Amino acid sequence: MSYLHFPRPFKNPAYTKNVNRRAKNLKNVLGQERERERAEREKKRQETADRDAMDVDGKTPEEEDIPTYLSIEAPPSVLPQKHYCDITGLEAPYTDPTTGLRYHDKDVFALIKGMSASTAKDYLSARGVNSIVK
Repeated sequence: MSYLHFPRPFKNPAYTKNVNRRAKNLKNVLGQERERERAEREKKRQETADRDAMDVDGKTPEEEDIPTYLSIEAPPSVLPQKHYCDITGLEAPYTDPTTGLRYHDKDVFALIKGMSASTAKDYLSARGVNSIVK
């Protein structure tokens, strides 16, 4: 017994597949979004320029609302500042009490212990700390 000839109520009989639609990857979608935003900014800039050209009062043009790294304001972080190893650059949970160098693990600590005071001072100055090495 075949069910192929029975009507299927869950399908729309008037549905036709759109042949012009194609799948877009994320790169294409983001590129189109950037292009659209750029076109909107350009249109707004052109409208501002046209309005200012017609303005005979001598008023200064408005600043654009495009955010930059200098215009974005953020409160200081509530998280503690991260410390990095002076030797490897990895996160450093430990500090050598004699030299003041930060280190990542026991292997780096063994390297710091075999280091001369002048070398330790050079590492500290690279970090920007000018302390007296004991």
